[in-house]
Amino acid sequence: MKLLFKLQTLKSLWTLKPPNRTFHGHSRLLASDVYSQYEPVRRGEQQIPKYFNFASDVLDKWSEIEKAGKRPTNPAFWWINGKGEEVKWSFEELGFLSRKVANALTKVCGLQKGDRIVVILPRIPEWWLVNVACMRAGIVLIPGISQLSAKDILYRLQASKAACIITDDTLAPAVDSVASECQFLKSKLIVSKGSREGWLNFTDLYNNQSADHSCVKTRIQDSMTIFFTSGTTGSPKMTEHSQGSLGFRPLLSERYWLDLTPSDVMWNTSDTGWIMASLGSVFDPWVFGSCIFIHSSPVLFVYSCMLLVWPNRFKYCLLFFNSLGGEPLNPEVMAQWKSKTGVDIHEVYGQTETGVICSVFKGMKIKPGSMGKAAPFYDVQIIDKNANILPPGQQGEIAVRSKPIRPLGLFSEYVDNPKKTAETERGDFYVTGDKATMDEDGYFQFIGRDDDIIISSGYRIGPFEVESALIEHPAVAEAAVVSSPDALRGEVVKAFVVLSPTFSAGDLESLTHELQEHVKKTTAPYKYPRKVEFVQELPKTVTGKIKRNELRNKEWGRM
Repeated sequence: MKLLFKLQTLKSLWTLKPPNRTFHGHSRLLASDVYSQYEPVRRGEQQIPKYFNFASDVLDKWSEIEKAGKRPTNPAFWWINGKGEEVKWSFEELGFLSRKVANALTKVCGLQKGDRIVVILPRIPEWWLVNVACMRAGIVLIPGISQLSAKDILYRLQASKAACIITDDTLAPAVDSVASECQFLKSKLIVSKGSREGWLNFTDLYNNQSADHSCVKTRIQDSMTIFFTSGTTGSPKMTEHSQGSLGFRPLLSERYWLDLTPSDVMWNTSDTGWIMASLGSVFDPWVFGSCIFIHSSPVLFVYSCMLLVWPNRFKYCLLFFNSLGGEPLNPEVMAQWKSKTGVDIHEVYGQTETGVICSVFKGMKIKPGSMGKAAPFYDVQIIDKNANILPPGQQGEIAVRSKPIRPLGLFSEYVDNPKKTAETERGDFYVTGDKATMDEDGYFQFIGRDDDIIISSGYRIGPFEVESALIEHPAVAEAAVVSSPDALRGEVVKAFVVLSPTFSAGDLESLTHELQEHVKKTTAPYKYPRKVEFVQELPKTVTGKIKRNELRNKEWGRM
């Protein structure tokens, strides 16, 4: 069961390689490609530009190269849904359609540079069109996963002051139930084959627009995307990334992080609400002019499923390179994958705030259980509580040097939360909150979180959100939520519940189910406590704070 859990909970990233590794006689580093044009910046011969826009400076440049016949006939975007439907766009077509969407957002919805838009869509082509259109218009994109509840959506709309939301039929009712409480929300766009009262149909809207649109001029530090990330206390934080941290960063990274060329196809299975979708399904592949492949299935493709169907279901392509984020893989899993596919697994590590900061690059020695070495342009160290760098083999906190020069890939700030932003700095470092060790060769070994975040099946869950939902139920007086070991998911949410004195305890099994359903309806369904234990009291400090660490240590057998 441990093997099954490791396989089924890791978010995975695959690069699909065709057999032919050359194009028109060019070497792997094509002298004319967009990435190669920034070589002087990577060598330090030129400064990072003051202005940058991924749509005009990368995507449109690839469109020009494509039209000149200097790029393979690979599509820029390739989508299927398993039901016979397929979408393929060249860079030129992507540009044409995204300009129409940009005009729809600006001319019809009235959005301007710097305005914020919440986008909650599954893996459908429209998500990519909105991403590129927002780049062109300078609109700040706020992605969300499709499992958000009405309460989650309300919080995001209110906290972000978003002027527009785009979603589909599934979540439109939830949006309607809270829209009246969102004073800044001016437009609602729905991706649907039909119509809905109070909503603009996304497809009809952009189809009626001109494709004549001039990309706005954006500074490299201008806000580009805001990700909501769960914290240990309080509500999710708004993690802001700039044009530079998302769009220009891959131009500074070494090519062999993904080992991509314009001939290649990239398949990333991350949910569209996560930063890995932006990194692996937008910026990093398109920097190299590669094709982004998307399967619309809502089920997360996992290593166990791949192993079960390999090779019968995947004869149409060659799986060349794998990388993943999450807990380190068991060596047995890596060996099984290698024996089944003939391909090594290359692990990566990063956060919403940092992007990928450690990786096992192509050609590096693989140490099972290690997440590799520091990525180029990052000085990653293991430090103690006083920001002292620890020697090899000693456990500490993963940190990225942020002073005197802050790496371009780091997030800008937690929006409207300077206190939390300041708490991420310790001495000259940004601290991740994750514990690890580093060996004498510079390889990092992940140990675990240094806070109360619960990572279950790849989802990050803040205990405060679940506790708040539980306390709303009349039977609950107090609640504490921690992680609990689980063979399938690695860890799951467990709730310790103190019943209200006015509540007459009856069938606790029935009450457990009732509380679980209550949490599913109050917050995102994946956050519900899979385990519930009723207790007389919760361990607390002298100031009344719940000692979650005691409960967590008990669950994990550390007491």
